[in-house]
Amino acid sequence: MSRRLLPSGDSALLVECDSLDEVLALHDALAAEPPAGLVELVPAARTILVAVDPERLPLESAATWVRRIPAEAAARWTGHAADEVTVDVVYDGDDLRSAAALLGVSIEALVARHQAIEWRVAFIGFAPGFGYLVSDDWPFEVPRLDAPRPRVPAGAVALAGAFAGAYPRQSPGGWRLIGRTDAALWDPAAPSPALFVPGRRVRFRDVGRP
Repeated sequence: MSRRLLPSGDSALLVECDSLDEVLALHDALAAEPPAGLVELVPAARTILVAVDPERLPLESAATWVRRIPAEAAARWTGHAADEVTVDVVYDGDDLRSAAALLGVSIEALVARHQAIEWRVAFIGFAPGFGYLVSDDWPFEVPRLDAPRPRVPAGAVALAGAFAGAYPRQSPGGWRLIGRTDAALWDPAAPSPALFVPGRRVRFRDVGRP
């Protein structure tokens, strides 16, 4: 594993990692012992943005802190963000049948696996509150749609690649829709606007199919 640290303005560092697994491990290790002056950790697929208050934590000190975390020090699922949310899902998505067929499993088997495992929010992207969820127990790689839909309804629960997710608001999208939820995924007026935040554990619960 290797890391490259790049300044991002005068109050942040961008840490480049080799893989999402390394991002998750490093994010957990950094979040476990945050120093005074750390403002935020923002993970992505191959990077972590380390935002600081430079008057309390100079960038040089932040870089030293990051470099002191050895690559082998953090296992992927250290659980620093141990809180878990359960998301109720009606599994009636437009792509549920075709997704199951593409993966060579029954609809029942796909739904059962989706809700039986523990997911983790790896990072946020695409739209505010849109969490990319991963799990070591998810065996499937789900192809995206050949052509994205111009409108995906808010609350649509979907799959793409190795990720699961749910659309926090109506938007275009190329993920395969397997269900829907009424959970408040994004509320900008709330103290914590996003339901899915990096590190949070997520379980899906089947609340019926038509």
